Order: sequence, then structure tokens, then C-alpha cells
Amino acid sequence: MARGACLPEMMSTPIDAVSAQHIAAVRGFNRFYTQRIGALREHLLDSPFSLTGVRVLYELAHWPAGGDPPTATVLAARLALDEGYLSRILRDFEQRGLLRKQRSVADGRRKSLVLSSRGGREFAQLDARSQREVGALLARLSGPEQTLMVGALQTASRLLGAVPDRLPSYVLRPPRPGDMGWVIHRHGALYAQEYGYDQRFEALVAQIVARFVQRFDPARECCWIAERREEIVGSVFLVRKTKTVAKLRLLLVEPGARGLGIGRRLVDECIRFARAAGYRKLALWTQSELDAARHLYTLAGFQRVSEQPHDSFGKHLVAEIWALAL
Repeated sequence: MARGACLPEMMSTPIDAVSAQHIAAVRGFNRFYTQRIGALREHLLDSPFSLTGVRVLYELAHWPAGGDPPTATVLAARLALDEGYLSRILRDFEQRGLLRKQRSVADGRRKSLVLSSRGGREFAQLDARSQREVGALLARLSGPEQTLMVGALQTASRLLGAVPDRLPSYVLRPPRPGDMGWVIHRHGALYAQEYGYDQRFEALVAQIVARFVQRFDPARECCWIAERREEIVGSVFLVRKTKTVAKLRLLLVEPGARGLGIGRRLVDECIRFARAAGYRKLALWTQSELDAARHLYTLAGFQRVSEQPHDSFGKHLVAEIWALAL
């Protein structure tokens, strides 16, 4: 079997030796799951787009930053789509103002595909809707059952030949009882260890968390908990400041989980949620010495808009306000 085929090269069982019961079980799950997630509907997520169209939007929205955006040929190969079929989808996107083409950096004769600002907002709304639907599906399960199911899905993806670097080594989930205490504890412990902040910083975090819980507005606020190997490794909060402005707060990634893209994913989720919720700007408050976090904000398109020296948490600091127009 050629490298890159759908099934992994390590498969050695002849097809005619595969149990009919196993085949029936996989086919049965396919029928069940495609119906459960609404993939059989003509329009996915109550949108004007098909399942394939939404997947194309997803690929364009998640194309790695810093590289040349994909051409139609590259995108068709990535998704194993007929180029003519993809061309019709892209033409529809252009007519709707969701897509723009630009000259490829790698080859000036080709056109790269980039989502327009409108396309980014449209995808953010679809993504938030999908997040809610899957969240509702998982909410029927207990915490251990959710972890078991996600682990089973990751195992199935690995065995069926998913590209390893496309498989997340972590999951993002809503908070559970006890998680807010973890957020407060780990902020207090890590910032004391890495930056020398005293307990007044932990007290500030506790105030922010308490306010979030007591005044939580699910339509306009959210918290994500990053979990890896059944252990919490990160968190972030998106909270309402005004009708048009949201704030990103309490971004944290455990030292042992850094370098996996968790921080950037948490920031991206905040941006998508804020757009879908109708905010016009996303702001945050940080300190000039928090280089890793500031790097993430820069990558996400935030700009520093002000700075102010202050004495807090037992140190002389320079506070910074960063903002992103949505």
C-alpha cells in the first residue's frame, strides 16, 4: 500500500479475513453518528452550506499562519475532493463575499485562497454553533464518560491512519466543579514560582473567577479548560466588559504542556467566540514581562494600545492593554 493512503501501512489483515460483524459495527456507527450530528441534512448547522462547504471554511480558517495560503489544487488534495466540485464551492463563497484570492508568494502564476473578514465572521458563528451542539451532546455524559469517549475517538483516528501532527494531544472542555479552584491555585503557584508575584495576585485571580461564576452570561461569556491525559493543563476566560467589548482573562498553560499549541488554541477560541457573540473588540490586560503570552497575542493580531507603570503583587511592573478589532 502506498504511503499516504487512507489506511495505515501497518495493516496486515487481508480484507476478506475481516469479520463481517466488525464491518457491520463500523457501518452501524457511521449511520448513527452522521445522523446524530446532522451531516445528512442538506444544510449543516442551519447554515446555507453543506457539510463539505463547512469543512472547506474550516480548513481555510485554520490554515497555519505564517505560510502561503493554499491554492485550490492544494486544498482539493488536502480534503481529497474533486477539483471541479471544490471550484463550485469556492465560486459560491466568492459570490457571498466570504473568500478572496491573492497572488501566491511561492508561485506568482497561482492564486491563493484567503477568507475575507466577512468569511471569518461567518465561520466564527458556525464554529460557535458547532461547539454548542457538540457540547450539548457531551453534556449527557459524566466527566469520566466524556474522557473515555474522547480517548476512544483519538484511538480510532490513530488506528485508521490520521496524520499524527493533526491529532490534538489535548482537549478543550467547559469547566466542571472544582476547576475554578484549580485556576486560582495554579495562577497563584505558577506566578509566584516564575515571576515572584505574592499572594495579592492570587487574590485578584480569585476575585475575577468569583465574578465570572456569580454573573455568568452563557450567551456572551465562556471558559475553556485544557486537559491532557486526564490532567488539567491550561485555562482561559472570555468575559463581557461592555456591550461591544469583551476581555480575555486568566490565560495559563502548565509548564509541562507548553509547546503543544495549547496557548494559541485558547486565544483563538476566545477570538472566535467573541466574534460569534457580536463583540466588536477584544481587549486584555497583561504585564510587559510576560513575554510568552505577549508573543501569543501578537500572533493572534492583538496590538498594544497603552502601558502604565505600577507597583503590584510585591513588584514594580509595567501594565499593558492590548486590543483586537473584530
